[in-house]
Amino acid sequence: MRQLQIRVPQGCGQQVVKIAQDYDASNLIQFEAKDPADPVDVVFLHVSNRRVEGLLEALESIENLAVTLIPRGVMPLHPPIAGAPDQVTEVQPLSPIEIFLGGLQSVGSWRGFLGYAALAGVVVWIGLFTNSNFLLIAAMMIAPFAGPAMNVALATARGDKNLLKRSLLRYFSALAVLIAVTACLSLIMQQDMTTPFMVENSQISSVAILLPLAAGASGALNLAQSERSSLVAGASVGMLVAASLAPPAGIIGMSIPLGRWDMIVNGLFLLVLQLFGINVSAAIMFRVFGVRARGARYDRGTRKLFPISLGLTTVGLVALLMLQFSDAPNFQRPSRAQRINADIKEVVANSNLAEFVEGNVRFAQPNISDQNTLLVVVYVQSQEGVDLSTEEIRRRLTQAIQAHILQEDFNVTPLVSVTVLETPDFLENSR
Repeated sequence: MRQLQIRVPQGCGQQVVKIAQDYDASNLIQFEAKDPADPVDVVFLHVSNRRVEGLLEALESIENLAVTLIPRGVMPLHPPIAGAPDQVTEVQPLSPIEIFLGGLQSVGSWRGFLGYAALAGVVVWIGLFTNSNFLLIAAMMIAPFAGPAMNVALATARGDKNLLKRSLLRYFSALAVLIAVTACLSLIMQQDMTTPFMVENSQISSVAILLPLAAGASGALNLAQSERSSLVAGASVGMLVAASLAPPAGIIGMSIPLGRWDMIVNGLFLLVLQLFGINVSAAIMFRVFGVRARGARYDRGTRKLFPISLGLTTVGLVALLMLQFSDAPNFQRPSRAQRINADIKEVVANSNLAEFVEGNVRFAQPNISDQNTLLVVVYVQSQEGVDLSTEEIRRRLTQAIQAHILQEDFNVTPLVSVTVLETPDFLENSR
């Protein structure tokens, strides 16, 4: 429920009350008051979230209408007394006008906005440079990407060209600041090689699209939900959006001084994929919650802009996905590594030479041109009853694993190391 304070010229209070009753408003209060100029009627009322925008639209015909919308959930209790539990448990999503205004209010001043972007860049750089997971999480908490991301999606859903331009400007300004800060820190600290965290976070999984889709949908859902209908904090959702954008932007900045164009390309690909994915899912979610081109206290939207913006974003997203799955394994390295590891386990099992213990498969840094170097380290234990030597088992398994990887056409150069582990003597004697 929302509380509204409505001020109208004297004599129009009853009209407000009558319209409010048509929208099932409760606990109405009407009284006469005097503003600095003329006498007025003031009406206090409580109305369900989903009916706020309809009520405001119905009141627009009253001249000199002034509305104060209290952006907090209230619990208006009214007769019958026995109905109190039902009155407070009916929690509804926010009205479209509140979703829209809430998104606009989430963005602060330029100075604070860019300040947070710069500080996030510092923390991202430290996290990537020192291989610290908790620092990356801290950077995601202060990176100010959630506000402009949701406003771009709101502008798409509303068809608002002005808001779209302003939000995109903020979006790319924050990303540019973060990239510039990380690049400058790498130059100042004379960083001369990539870190394991940079390599790990620059690699693109085949399921990378799922993170921005989830981030965009959760951000929109958070703006649309009433504050008492969810235990998920807005800061947590904002961190999820930042998780999609802060690490790729930091990797781009740190890779520029190093001249690592492969990582810059991967970072840009990830960044654009996240931007498109967040916008598609968030804009659709806002439309589901009733955000349209026109509404109460808002007539700036263009109806045709929504399908155009969403269509262009979707086409861009599909094009990126086609590029990702056509350029294997460059944009699918973690996924390919997992699949190859599963295949290796099967190769070892079918060999009847040893038992699979553990496998570690990863792509090496592309130091050798035109070669996708795959490092494979496999630990096995010889099977009971196999009379071959440890060296012969290692040789046969190495050949079998390399042959399988090459046969499957993974487009990699496999460098395989097989270690045959020995069973302790006291266990052999106890069998």
